[in-house]
Amino acid sequence: MTETDLNRANELPKSWEPSAHERDLYEGWVDAGYFTADPASDKPAYSIMLPPPNVTGQLHMGHALDHTLMDSLVRRKRMQGYEVLWLPGMDHAGIATQTKVEAKLKAEEGKDRYDYGRDEFIDRVWEWKEQYGGTITTQMRAIGDSVDWSRERFTLDEGLSRAVQTIFKQLYDRGMVYRDYRLVNWSPVLETAVSDIEVVYKDVEGEFVSIRYGSLNDDEPHLVVATTRVETMLGDVAIAVHPDDERYAHLIGEVFEHPLRDGMQVKVIADDYVDMELGTGAVKITPAHDPNDYEMGLRHDLDMPIVMDEKGCIADTGTEFDGMTREDARVAVREALAAQGRIVKEVRPYVHSVGHSERSGEPIEPRLSLQWFVKVDELARMAGDAVREGDTVIHPQAMEKRYFDWVDNMHDWTISRQLWWGHRIPIWYGPEDSNGERDVVCVGPDEEPPAGYEQDPDVLDTWFSSALWPFSTLGWPETTPELEKFYPTTVLVTAYDILFFWVARMMMFGTFAGQTTPEILGAGQEGRPQIPFHNLYLHGLVRDEKGRKMSKSLGNGIDPMDWVERYGADALRFALARGANPGVDLPIGEDNATAARNFATKLFNATKFALMNGARVDALPDRAALTDADRWILDRAEEVRATVDAYLDDYQFAKANELLYHFAWDELCDWYLEIAKTQIPRDGESEEGENTKVVLGRVLDVVLRLLHPTMPFITEVLWKALTGAETVTLAPWPTAEDTNGGAATDEQARARVEDAIKLITELRRFRADQGVKPSQKVPARVDFASADLAELEDLVRQIARVERPGEDFSASASIEMRLSKANLDVALDTSGTVDVAAERKRLEKELAAAQKELDTTGAKLSNEQFLANAPEAVVDKIKVRQQVAQEEFERVTARLDQLPEA
Repeated sequence: MTETDLNRANELPKSWEPSAHERDLYEGWVDAGYFTADPASDKPAYSIMLPPPNVTGQLHMGHALDHTLMDSLVRRKRMQGYEVLWLPGMDHAGIATQTKVEAKLKAEEGKDRYDYGRDEFIDRVWEWKEQYGGTITTQMRAIGDSVDWSRERFTLDEGLSRAVQTIFKQLYDRGMVYRDYRLVNWSPVLETAVSDIEVVYKDVEGEFVSIRYGSLNDDEPHLVVATTRVETMLGDVAIAVHPDDERYAHLIGEVFEHPLRDGMQVKVIADDYVDMELGTGAVKITPAHDPNDYEMGLRHDLDMPIVMDEKGCIADTGTEFDGMTREDARVAVREALAAQGRIVKEVRPYVHSVGHSERSGEPIEPRLSLQWFVKVDELARMAGDAVREGDTVIHPQAMEKRYFDWVDNMHDWTISRQLWWGHRIPIWYGPEDSNGERDVVCVGPDEEPPAGYEQDPDVLDTWFSSALWPFSTLGWPETTPELEKFYPTTVLVTAYDILFFWVARMMMFGTFAGQTTPEILGAGQEGRPQIPFHNLYLHGLVRDEKGRKMSKSLGNGIDPMDWVERYGADALRFALARGANPGVDLPIGEDNATAARNFATKLFNATKFALMNGARVDALPDRAALTDADRWILDRAEEVRATVDAYLDDYQFAKANELLYHFAWDELCDWYLEIAKTQIPRDGESEEGENTKVVLGRVLDVVLRLLHPTMPFITEVLWKALTGAETVTLAPWPTAEDTNGGAATDEQARARVEDAIKLITELRRFRADQGVKPSQKVPARVDFASADLAELEDLVRQIARVERPGEDFSASASIEMRLSKANLDVALDTSGTVDVAAERKRLEKELAAAQKELDTTGAKLSNEQFLANAPEAVVDKIKVRQQVAQEEFERVTARLDQLPEA
């Protein structure tokens, strides 16, 4: 090792401690402008929009996976010479943010939003956002997200608000936005409609109540229905039976008086939806408080009385139950019906699945409510056609069916929320006229509402503004250089679980805006509307190592920032990327993080060793001057490079990183580094040694560049030390010229090296089995020439620590193996190298253990009763155990026979 080599090695720290380097490395990249996109660049464009996390949120493992995969894509594309824009931002998260701020005000000041009024409350939310809303951006920096921070956006910023108003007015003017009473998911605690994604289902213990409608005389018309929500019977308007159910055919059209509401009637109707075999075959219909009943109400033109107010209390029924909570009314109504003799069976417990508000925890109330809706038929058709026509390609293709299931069966979208924090709906109402009617005006971003008009109090669903994310963030509805350069975006990366809630809606609004403003967004293919992204990559969900969903109740969640602190950001990222198969859930645990950290340490130690031994990144020597091992590792590096490229082009992150892991660890570190030690002289120089230094440097250079997108921090430190260049972040992506100079694979060199590795492996195994100390050399006679390994003899002997035989050589053991060229017999003299007595004692102990296992398995497999009753898989397992024990018994016996007498 020269002084120069030592100095280069000393540029690296003594050991790799991620926490000592990662923060400074990241801020250095940002300050240098490596991540800032230039729309004026003549490079080809590559763009990704970060799915905006909630401003209330913190990085969880799903985010960490999502961000790792996006960062891998954009870092690689920068290295490939693209002008890359990865645009970050956050979502205002209407419900989540308002709920958090309201809870804070209640806890600290004992007030709610109504104590402040709308404007002051919104000011308080903005104050909270500025103080607490940046947690996730700090965490994004910690894991190395190479986003363009200069273009960070927020869904409530001025530009995005303008985009929201613009598209709302475009939809409104085309009759695609309307207001109507429809059934929605209603949160009585939040007092607003919520989306399906904000509803979580839980099994709860309820009660099954059977109610008798009609006469209490068995000889007169009556029907029995069963329900788990007896309080909703206050809104019953019908009882449905199947039209083919002969039991009830005579009752169809019959009208019963409502048992608890004077003057209200319940009509018996026929509908195919009813299951004749379920329960009594008769179903109570409450159209204003049940999704299926609502659809039936539309089919039969039924009245839809709302019997609960915004807080989930009984209201406007004119009964004694008005003002009661749902829970209290459930008991009171049941008791009132029982008093009339209408509870026909004992009330029995019943466990069923009930939707709950994700934010506030209470059961969701399906409730007829006056809301704003978007007509989705045309939008959904365009979104479906974009994928069918290949304008947007879904990866993996298997996810297309799920996408079409959504867009081809979509219902009109509820876009209004009864909140204060969010994009206020740009609808204004005039004063009431003599008929109680009000003029309605939709006000665009450059318009003023008429004097005396009042704005609709509702805000838009958060998904409405985030559906514009791919183009609103680039300046739409204005014409901007960013839109011209980076739109449509290249790929959207997200988990499959928000395929409907976000992805499908971006496709709808993207194609709509492409249709209405082609002069801004550009023309689509063959006259079709422009799309928001060319590719859609859907990854799975992160689960615990047992495949369970991570949850607070199970206590199995993993904080990615904990892993960053303990193992480093590179380890977190590599563990995630190594398991990221398209569309497949990813189980992960501590073992994955430990393996990734160990891999980082392996890379560090290998690079430091290489530097200490003079590895450098120079022009490759003439191939004719290289050894077989040199040509083999270069050719393998090229094969790996080409395969990794193909995998990454197909979004096969797991396969790419698994391949890099095994090449770097198994072939480069475990084998070529060992081989390099034999080819680089300890003292002085040689042509072979100098060539090996260049080959070692070249392969390390390629491996570090290939790994950089997944493991940016350690590869930056190691690559700079290896090359002396500014940064690997902007280094060119490896090509065939970098690996083996574009040469054809030397198949003969490959075969010889692989045979040498096999031979060394067998010799090492034999030495270990014989109890030979690792440092001790053993004489061995090997016909290297017959195996075409003559040129590798010195290498094999040095690594396997087997000497050339002397004149007094006497074989005491032998190995037989099949290599590519021929069968090879190796004779060894282990006399004097083994403590025969100790070795015999050890082997006899192993033999006894093998015999015991043979006895155990043999007894079970000879037991006819066991064989008759045990599952086939259990029997097969025991047979495998027996086979392994037999092989072990024979192996140990053979070795004992080979041992000389003590």
